[in-house]
Amino acid sequence: MTIGEELARAMDAQLSPYAVKNCGDHGRIRPLSEDSLRTVFQRDRDRIVHCKAFRRLEGKTQVFLAPEGDHFRTRLTHTLEVAQVARTLARALHLNEDLTEAIALGHDLGHTPFGHIGEKVLSSLLPEGFRHNEQSLRVVEVLENSGQGLNLTSEVRDGILCHSGPQLPRTLEAACVRKADRIAYLNHDLDDAIRGGVLKPFELPKDCLSVLGATHGERIATMVEDIVHASAGKAEISMSPQVEDAMNGLREFMFERVYHDAWRAAQEKRCDSVLRTMFSYYMEHLAELPEEYLMICYREGSARGVCDFLSGMTDRYAIRLFHSLFVPSGFPIS
Repeated sequence: MTIGEELARAMDAQLSPYAVKNCGDHGRIRPLSEDSLRTVFQRDRDRIVHCKAFRRLEGKTQVFLAPEGDHFRTRLTHTLEVAQVARTLARALHLNEDLTEAIALGHDLGHTPFGHIGEKVLSSLLPEGFRHNEQSLRVVEVLENSGQGLNLTSEVRDGILCHSGPQLPRTLEAACVRKADRIAYLNHDLDDAIRGGVLKPFELPKDCLSVLGATHGERIATMVEDIVHASAGKAEISMSPQVEDAMNGLREFMFERVYHDAWRAAQEKRCDSVLRTMFSYYMEHLAELPEEYLMICYREGSARGVCDFLSGMTDRYAIRLFHSLFVPSGFPIS
């Protein structure tokens, strides 16, 4: 028996009856030989961390577009905060921490440049629509590793797909990530909005804070502890009605004052223009696409290939490419 097998059995013995075990068939698309040191979900986690799409998250917007401050969140720091919260939940509930972490680290790999405005633009341009959770699954199944994908387990792929949207995940580990995603973005986006001067602390909804807590740390602790107490020993991940109502109230406040407020409109209009203009350009100049995306155009249609190309960009690369294509740099004089 290898070290990896011994580790998997020892970990499985400590898990809840509702947890996903490390031993067994986990539905990879292609057969994969056993690793001598790592469990199946540790391998998935490592494959995600080492892929190109994960590294690009550092250059993708969370809420604030191209912030000048060093302390605003990016899509990468959001992902790491989700992983931390989700793993805390999994550990307290005796669920599979490695599976939970792998899902959390991969859940936003398909996010566009410029945050949700980029997702909205590409959804209007792609005939079948564009949703970042579906694109995240496409990244790990199709786009990474020169078109071979990462060959992840079915549990990780399901969790990535179902971390948002109407379709619920089939594992409790993925349900932890789904909850952790909301906990993380509500709290860190609120923190960033105050840091950026969009909100003042006294403007926050007092009825929500009276339940959740007055500080960033208190609010996260309240939500996490509530989920643990409400879900312990059960086959579902849930919250108490009081805390869930307060969290939903805070979410509504954030959508009204931060996510959809007029202060974003001017920048979002510019981001919309950048992506639409480049989409039109590459639809007319397919030969200028990188070869991997040109092949997708041949196999799945031009719009699909162009959207895959644009969605993988970081904010700065999209802006730099737009400048190189459409902004004159002067004429050389001999």
